[in-house]
Amino acid sequence: MLTGDHENISREIAKTLNIDEYHAELLPQDKVLLVEKLMKEKFSKGKLLFIGDGINDATVLALSDIGVAMGGLGSDAAIEAADIVIMTYEPSKLSNSIQISQKTMKIVKENIIFAITVLVLSTFGITSMWAAVFADVGVSILAIINALRILKMKTNEGIKKLKYKH
Repeated sequence: MLTGDHENISREIAKTLNIDEYHAELLPQDKVLLVEKLMKEKFSKGKLLFIGDGINDATVLALSDIGVAMGGLGSDAAIEAADIVIMTYEPSKLSNSIQISQKTMKIVKENIIFAITVLVLSTFGITSMWAAVFADVGVSILAIINALRILKMKTNEGIKKLKYKH
């Protein structure tokens, strides 16, 4: 945890969140140096995510692999530099967005596989011309209907139920 907050507050937050390492009372340039160090130390396929809400975080939000600005009322610089903006101060929303994006990618892959399968079958004459027409127009409609499944997705299930792929 990198923060500009006082040592006492930072220690309590780190303890509450079960964070092993924290750095307190940092100036923006200190955060940049630490993030640059972390970027060099991370695994080759790993990603560095930084969450911030103030103008002091804008540089490291842009520097990290994934920058998340918290709060719609955060500084414009932080919001502009971030890849993701969570409009509230609820970190659980980040977990929700990961869940939704994973579900979305699964549905996108299903739609692509279906469209390519129908087109390949039509190309080789295995299906009729009507199937080719259906593939041209109908697949886009089915893709939209398939994508509507995301609206039924329940969120706020928490970080514990989130499955990460390494």
